[in-house]
Amino acid sequence: MKTPILLAVVLFQVSFVTGQTSLEQIDLKNGAYQVGFKHYTLIDSTRTYRVHNAYNNQRIHRPVPVSLWYPTELVQGKSEQLTVLEYLEVLKEEEEWENLPNAFLLDWFPYLWNTPENQAHLSEKTSAFSNSPFLDEKFPVVVYAPSYQASSIENFALFEYLASNGFVVISSPSRGTDTRWFEGGTAKDMQTQSRDVELLLQEIYTYDFIDFDKVALMGFSFGGVANTLTVMKNQKVNALVSLDGTERYNYAVLAKSPYFNLDNFDIPYVHFAQKEIPEEVLTSDKIPAELNYEFRMYDSITNSNAYSYRFHDLNHAYFSSFGVLFANRDKRQDKSDAKIMASYKLLSEHVLQFLNATLKNDEQAKTYLENSPEENGFPESLLSKTMKKSNEKVFDYKDYNDLAQHQDYQDLVLLYQKTVAEHPKLQLEEGMLNSLGLWLSFDPERTEQGINVFLLAIYLYPKSANLYDSLAEAYLYKNDTTNARIYFKKSLELNPGNQNALNRLQQLEE
Repeated sequence: MKTPILLAVVLFQVSFVTGQTSLEQIDLKNGAYQVGFKHYTLIDSTRTYRVHNAYNNQRIHRPVPVSLWYPTELVQGKSEQLTVLEYLEVLKEEEEWENLPNAFLLDWFPYLWNTPENQAHLSEKTSAFSNSPFLDEKFPVVVYAPSYQASSIENFALFEYLASNGFVVISSPSRGTDTRWFEGGTAKDMQTQSRDVELLLQEIYTYDFIDFDKVALMGFSFGGVANTLTVMKNQKVNALVSLDGTERYNYAVLAKSPYFNLDNFDIPYVHFAQKEIPEEVLTSDKIPAELNYEFRMYDSITNSNAYSYRFHDLNHAYFSSFGVLFANRDKRQDKSDAKIMASYKLLSEHVLQFLNATLKNDEQAKTYLENSPEENGFPESLLSKTMKKSNEKVFDYKDYNDLAQHQDYQDLVLLYQKTVAEHPKLQLEEGMLNSLGLWLSFDPERTEQGINVFLLAIYLYPKSANLYDSLAEAYLYKNDTTNARIYFKKSLELNPGNQNALNRLQQLEE
């Protein structure tokens, strides 16, 4: 009993035979942490939405279901281990069939099939537990964007694996602007999913156990192109993982966005791609042959370290837990179930290594990331890789200010001397230092920081009457009249016509 719903899935080829897989056979070796799971719904009051299956004109504030995986400790008698069936109950809510009897699950949705093999998955135990506490630690976070119109839980096995290794994963479903359904992979669809990702980027700030300075985006298929757009809009993201993301296959949609700006794409980026599509499939499914070799996004990147992998035993569908477990197999091109599961495990391990390298600064992971597959012990027949380094970024005044801010604007002359030795082209302009110094000085809680900026400024520009005048103003704001007099007089020595210094000294004498 299939509902008459057309699910458009990018590069999801025709399938013919049933796969025989299991979570146990995928054999992901979890890390040191137990895994907690929480599901709830946010309301985005800035957008409206209509429940498609209600078949009415009622508009509601946009609901955004949220799934959260996190490191935890189990509580005896309270923590409950999830089954695959319980994950699929989340799917019912996100597909707006909350009251659908579980007995219909495998008959109802176009990407689930009622086979004995798929029925066996429902009772499988997962690694996640509900009703488990958050730990009193700070963890990096991965914000996930699913594939085209897919569920927040589509990659639950990967999410559990990452959470067990000390990451938080947060995800919401991929849904259209006005209803559950997309328009067809348009720029509008991409922008809508990007806004949902941005909502999750706000949501992470409600949790005390998330390290807000260690944030990665990860997406599968259409979620990859939505995330790429988000990175161009949000400079607080530290790394991007793309699971066969369609920024590779539909670059034209990305480039149409008014937010498209490759200059803003300056974070570590990894793209994991499917195997080459056989000629038979290209022809029969009318797939452009250039999808096998073109990658305009990767070729266009100049400001970030970029890594491109190709998994020679994985088709597009198998970059998700749902695909590995539930998708039918395409006899024209699919590898064996054993190879699919082994490659999905390998994919998960590479995702972890990339995140350990970029978010945790793990030296072993960084070496792994820079190695060739052969150096990491994998034959080229299984996995191939290319990588490119970013163009050398000019270290500018903003980078120096970040360092200064990190040390509370103390010892700025010494910091400058060390920094300019490493970055000889560093230029700290007089006007910038003057503006920053005044901006800090007129904040009652940061006046001393502003004075330190001016002391650096007059070290660099000792003949600037304006800087001495501003430093004197900072001391005057601090009610340090002695130093105010000294520096107003110094300003007058350099510029006898400085009327502000004359006026201020007269006021001080009165």
